Amino acid sequence: MEKVSEIKRRLEQCPSEKLEEFAKSISEDERSSVKALAEKALKKHEKYIKERARLSAMLTYEEELYKRGQEFIAGVDEVGRGPLAGPVVACAVIMPKGLTIEGVNDSKKLSAKKREELYGIILEKAVAVGIGSASEKEIDEINILQATLSAMKTAIEKLDVKPEHILADAVTIPGVDIWQTAIIHGDAQSHSIACASIVAKVTRDRLMQELAKKYPEYGFDKNMGYGTAEHIAALKKHGACEIHRRTFIGNFV
Repeated sequence: MEKVSEIKRRLEQCPSEKLEEFAKSISEDERSSVKALAEKALKKHEKYIKERARLSAMLTYEEELYKRGQEFIAGVDEVGRGPLAGPVVACAVIMPKGLTIEGVNDSKKLSAKKREELYGIILEKAVAVGIGSASEKEIDEINILQATLSAMKTAIEKLDVKPEHILADAVTIPGVDIWQTAIIHGDAQSHSIACASIVAKVTRDRLMQELAKKYPEYGFDKNMGYGTAEHIAALKKHGACEIHRRTFIGNFV
């Protein structure tokens, strides 16, 4: 009779798509510890099936474009429209045709640890990635919407591969000679946009963490420039620093 420790090892190494078959094959084992392992494996498989279905749904827009013969599809998203300080950062990413990455979702729904993990995988798998940004000064000069669109345009221009179609989160980007589709809540509906959302978020968070070293009194490493109670209190106490958006802080300074 196979040892429980060996069964556990085999389950841990079993590919997700074969987990159900293996779990059912050991479920008749009379040992309670093995039955528990089988039950745990079946629950893990159910979770895997739900995740595959979710990811498949997130490829709906991409699959329609693939059918039209368009292979290089760029997802575009931004992070940082709402903060009181720092730049807005945009990302454009082209993922390989049909590829999905387990766990990819709207960056706001993911933990910082998960975003960092997925960030590395996305950069490794992507056909091309472009990053654009607009500084707090540019935001003050031309307003946040125009600065956001400028950052998105820059991100697209920095792609090493020219996309055949752009999927953007909720906006149409001016000055770009590529077919575009604006998707409301696109970071939750399109795998490509979700990947861009994650890369943009991690990129901006890392930048704000670096800026926190220069301006430690504002807690940028924790609030990322957003208007938390602690950030606003520091703003009232110390006044604005170089990276604060003057058009955003009139109620506090």
